[in-house]
Amino acid sequence: MRPSWIGFVLSACLLAAGAARAAEAPPPPSSDKPEAKDPSDSERYFNTPDEMIPYRRQEPYLRFFLDAHGTGLEYTGPGREKPEPAGLKSVKIGYVGPLHRVVPDADGDMMPAQYYEMGQYMLRGAELAVEEANARGGYRGALPYELLKRNDAVVQVDFGWLWAPFSTHVVDLCYEEKVWALFGTIGGENSHILIRIALKAEIPVMNSADTDPTFPETRIPWLFRVISDDRMACYTLAKYLYEVRELETAAVLRYNGRYGRVGTKEFREASRRLGHPLLIELKFVNGETDFRKRLEWIRRLDPQAVFLWGNAVECGRIVKQMRAMGMDQAVVGSDRMIHPRFLEIAGEAAEGVVAAGLWDPTAPNPKREAFERRFRERWGTVPETYAAHAYDGMTMLIEAIEAAGLNRARIRDALEERRRDVFRGVTGDIPLNDIYTDAGAVSLAVVRDGAWHFLSEEESGITFPRAGERTKEAVPCGTP
Repeated sequence: MRPSWIGFVLSACLLAAGAARAAEAPPPPSSDKPEAKDPSDSERYFNTPDEMIPYRRQEPYLRFFLDAHGTGLEYTGPGREKPEPAGLKSVKIGYVGPLHRVVPDADGDMMPAQYYEMGQYMLRGAELAVEEANARGGYRGALPYELLKRNDAVVQVDFGWLWAPFSTHVVDLCYEEKVWALFGTIGGENSHILIRIALKAEIPVMNSADTDPTFPETRIPWLFRVISDDRMACYTLAKYLYEVRELETAAVLRYNGRYGRVGTKEFREASRRLGHPLLIELKFVNGETDFRKRLEWIRRLDPQAVFLWGNAVECGRIVKQMRAMGMDQAVVGSDRMIHPRFLEIAGEAAEGVVAAGLWDPTAPNPKREAFERRFRERWGTVPETYAAHAYDGMTMLIEAIEAAGLNRARIRDALEERRRDVFRGVTGDIPLNDIYTDAGAVSLAVVRDGAWHFLSEEESGITFPRAGERTKEAVPCGTP
């Protein structure tokens, strides 16, 4: 009987305390919801618009990734005291990216041909930056830079993901080849493995292609990214649909993998915060050709817009089948749709489709124009987003090595300094925010007369706060 009496007494005490607090508390507001307060930059993560900041109507226990002191992700460990080695023949940089397939191409492959095409552009951009650095005399006029390349094969096969070869490549680069930094890769699956090895090996990583929003949120102070992410792309598309176009409802059809799942999550949450919860979210796999059943489900719900998130081939097929079925909804989608294959497959049905661009390749920029000329001369083709961002990332990395010397921790510190000194690249200005990722402007791309046309934030009517930008007067961090 004793436990029952103890419980009774405790319950009575808790009820009495609750009644006393209620008597002292002020009356609740008349509105069902408390008024949202104006957010400050200390509450703003990664240029998030005011209306999309979570928990605006209540105070959360903790806001992740925000640092009012501007100290970023400090690295306070050892390593800066290590002397520069002697007797080197080159300055090695490890490159990990999709170079070639290790299993045959097949319909339904988790990483289709477009992934390897993206990898080739990324490699060419990185190689051009290294070649130009060597033409200027190499490392401090004394040693050539050497790019050690390893294959990133993220292919789902019957016996699972090919992660073991990838992780072995990265470990070999860090401990056997003793590279000074790592560069890569594209897919979020392997990128997360890469940075965890880098955390253990204490080596800086430069990324120019993985747009996974969760990638830098691991709080690993060795990771830097010079491309915006799918969060900002989805925020841009949400503001375009609901504010610029003033549409009310949307449905989602997205790739059934990490790229589709993580990217679409941001659009789903942005839609809900703006008061437009999604009507339905359906999935597809790479290699599919018939989407009519899922499109019929969407048509019955009669949304005003359809949000696509996937690669160019499948999205092109979806748009073509939508228009053939008489579906005239507005269509928006991911930056991977900004590709010649999308236009080739969708044909006239692509007219008016809008995609989120992670940069504006048509904005006036003498650096980009000169880069495009050099790239065409070297590779015989026009550079695209993965080539341009890789060139910027490798250039930033080489500049950090030149400034810091051959010491991994100091190279990391030199990269961190970019938070206080915006990098002027071929893709535009790259301000690094508190998690060392590109917080610069994004754009919209719209299909007109069979070609992609880019709109800046101002031209599209969409602007974002720039909480990620900092000046040289910011609080120092990561000093030796």
